[in-house]
Order: sequence, then C-alpha cells, then structure tokens
Amino acid sequence: MVAALAGACGALALAPFDLVPAMSVPVCVAIWLLDGAGQGQGRFSFATLRNAAVIGWFWGFGYCVAGLWWLGAAFLVEADKFAFLLPLGVVGLPAVLAFFPAFGFVLARMLWSAGVGRLFALAFGLGLSEWLRGWLFTGFPWNEPGMALGDILLLGQCASVVGLYGLNIIVIVIFGAPALLILPQTQRFVLITTGAGLLALAGFGAARLYLHPTQWVDGVHLRLVQPNVPLNDEFRPAHKMAITQHYISLSDRATSPQATGVADVTHLVWPESPFPTILSRDAEVLSRIGQFLPAKTTLLTGAVRMREPESESRPHYLNTLHVIASGGAITATYDKVHLVPFGEYLPFEGLMRALGLRQFVDMPGGFDAGTGRHLLHVPNLPPVAPVICYEAIFPGEIHAPEDRPGLILNVSNDSWFGTTPGPYQHLAQARLRSIEEGLPLIRDTNTGLSAVIDSVGRIVAILPLNVEDVLDSRLPQALSPTFFVFYGQYSLAVLFALVLIAALLLQSAPLPRRN
Repeated sequence: MVAALAGACGALALAPFDLVPAMSVPVCVAIWLLDGAGQGQGRFSFATLRNAAVIGWFWGFGYCVAGLWWLGAAFLVEADKFAFLLPLGVVGLPAVLAFFPAFGFVLARMLWSAGVGRLFALAFGLGLSEWLRGWLFTGFPWNEPGMALGDILLLGQCASVVGLYGLNIIVIVIFGAPALLILPQTQRFVLITTGAGLLALAGFGAARLYLHPTQWVDGVHLRLVQPNVPLNDEFRPAHKMAITQHYISLSDRATSPQATGVADVTHLVWPESPFPTILSRDAEVLSRIGQFLPAKTTLLTGAVRMREPESESRPHYLNTLHVIASGGAITATYDKVHLVPFGEYLPFEGLMRALGLRQFVDMPGGFDAGTGRHLLHVPNLPPVAPVICYEAIFPGEIHAPEDRPGLILNVSNDSWFGTTPGPYQHLAQARLRSIEEGLPLIRDTNTGLSAVIDSVGRIVAILPLNVEDVLDSRLPQALSPTFFVFYGQYSLAVLFALVLIAALLLQSAPLPRRN
C-alpha cells in the first residue's frame, strides 16, 4: 500500500498539475522501501529480489493508475459496446506496465549498497526499465518520470541533449537525493546534487531560451481548425456532407474585422480522421473541398484510406494524412506507422476476438501500419515530418537526421478522453519532441488542445479544450539539428554508464542493519 500510494503521488508532477517537487515522493519512498527489501538476506538472495519485485510492481501500479486512469473515458464513448471492458483500461494496463518498474527495482537491488550508491543503483535500474517500456511490445513511453521536467519549459531544455530517457535518469537522481538526508554523512551530497542539479538545468534552459527567440517563416499563414465534433451516432457516412460543410464553414471563419476568411490562409489544417468516409474514394466530398479551397491554400487533413490494390481476404485500411490542393487533388499522403494497440488493431487478433474483444475504431480487420516514415513536401512549407496521434510520444522517431524536416505536424483526436488529464499529457509529450529535435510543432486536434509551438518548446498559440474555434498563426522557424538529433543515443549511453559506475564504486560500505 505504501509503495502504491507513493507511486500515485508521482502523477502530481505530470501535466496538467506540474507539481514538480511531488516526484520526490515516489523516488524517495522507493529508496527507503528497497533499503528494507533485504530483511537480512544477501543482495542476490531470492527473498531479497522477490521483495524488490513486489515493491516495484505495486509502486508502478500506483504510478500508472494515477497517471492513466483517464483511459477509462474511452470505454464510455460507446458504453454499450465497451463499458464492461473499462477495468482492463483503468486497472489492466497499469497492472501490465507495472512489471517494468518491478524489473527495474530488482536490477537496482542487485546493485544496492548503503549511502550514496543506492541512489545511482535506482537511477540505473529504473532508468533502464523505463527505457525498455518505451521500446518493448511496440512501446508505451507515456508519462515517463522524466516528464516531471519535460513539461517545464525552463528545466526541460536539457532534452535537446539527452532526450526523454535521459531526463528519466536525471529526475531519479535529483528527486531521489533527499532520501539520503536521513544519513548525516550524505547531507552535503544531497544539497549539492539537488541544488546544483536544478540550478544547472535552469541555467542551461535559460541560456537556450535566450539564444533562440521565436523567429518566423516568411509567407506562411496557418489556420488550425478545432471542430469539437462529438464521437456519437451523428458521425456516420449518412452525415458526411453535413460534417464536411461544418469543417468548411469553420475554416472560412473571419478571425478579425480585417480578415476575409480562408482567402488569407496559405495552409489549412484539419485533425485526425475527421470524415466518416474513405476520403480518397469519395468524389463528392473531395469535390466539395476542392471547390472551397482558394488557389493559394493547401489543406493538410487526417483521413482513413483504403490501400490499393485491395486484398482478396479483407480490405486494408490506413490512418492517413492527406495533402489536398485547390480543386481537390490529393498531392501527397502519409500513412501512420505506429498504431495504437486495442485502439487501431488487436494484438493476437484471433484470440482476442474469440474472447469477444475488438479495437475501438472498428474497421474490418483493424488498421494496417504504413510502410515507413517519410517527409511530406507541401507547397510553400519546409519539409514536413507528419506524426498521427500518439506517434508524437516516441523520442527519436520523428525522422532521420540526414533528411531534416522543417516542422513536425501532429494531427490527433483526443475527444475519446473528454475533460481529463489525457489531452494535457499528450500535448506535453508532443511538445517535448520540439525541444529534442529543435523543430516547430503544429498540433491540430478535434477537441483540443490544438497549438503552435516553436523550436524550443514555447507555446506561441493555443486553443483550450472542448472549444469549437480556429487558431491562426505564423510558422516558427526550425533550429539547426540539436545534439540529441545526432548523438542522443550516445548521451543516453553515457548517462547509463555513469550511474552504473557510481553504483558499483560506492558499494564498499555495508548495508544498514535494522533492529
């Protein structure tokens, strides 16, 4: 219970709360609980490692339930079909994810020692398990501990060097150091580690923000459309023209007395999958869009696409971003590569369907993944790195450094999650990609939060949640590639090596005895 409650406190350090000091609670309690995991047994005894695993699992379970409970909202959108599965999202997923910190705690306890060394043991073990969480089984790096710093503009700038997984290690060391205050001989170390560490992060962040003021790309006028369309029975093919007209009317909204609607816009952005139809095959909808678009305006919109040629066994659907020119011609397309398990496809589909399960977006056979990431070349825009929905949460997957984009375009639909922390967490993690990559982010969603973010993570324009509106903005310029773009994997490896070496070198002192 102590481990689970301590882990849950960590969610307060994440968006939308951003109470950064709260991350000290789970990390410090983890150190104290692992101190007692040995019960007089050896470091590698079965009892010691079993206790560490149990502590880690409950710690991770509390952390993930508190940080991901809002996933339950998706099960209530079509409650008649999915409400009975709500426990799988609210409890089941955290129960599975908790095995990662369980492994990390076991690894840390194998390196455990008295004094300062155990801080670095936890940083290595938990840091490695969180890195694995971001990669194994397609990966799910949502709400990594590093986001305690990553959502704070000043302190998160070091992600441009070490990335999200490096932030994890830094967070564990800095916020775990106060656990050592109970030992008089380490109090000076605690003050230096915590105080100097935070000052160094703030100093680096302040310098980077000062050196990179927001600058703009000439000749680009963006308009992001946030339609706030509910996911209900009205979202059906029979209403496709009414929905299309809603988008068109909203896109043509004059945003000031001097504005003339869409005629002022060079690039119009609509969110993920806004149509209840296969857009590329629907001549009626495409024609209406083409008639609406002025000659100088390009539309970038999410859609569902059917792959050609069709399979004889089943149709193949893709979650897609289209570039559409005036007249209705589709000039470029990107298909989503990193699909959402249970949202867009079913892992072990045969077994899951036999158990009565299906994915939330009920396309026959689910969605297929795109063949690979590529840049979109859009008239009058720098090369675009498209990311659809939660593709934006994966560090280092925006694009290869040798094929440098000029902006990140993220279209999403977070309306599944209502007014919960989910959309705020999604925005925070997408924004960190801007800091890591040195690229502006254009993020358009159905219900919010839609935003334009510059290349160091400043939010230069934003629409609130659950509001129907448009967001007009210029396009921020990209920076030169960051250290993370070229060397992020090496800086992360160096951080892991440093904390591992520190944990090993500081093992000479005996473990504290307990009465």
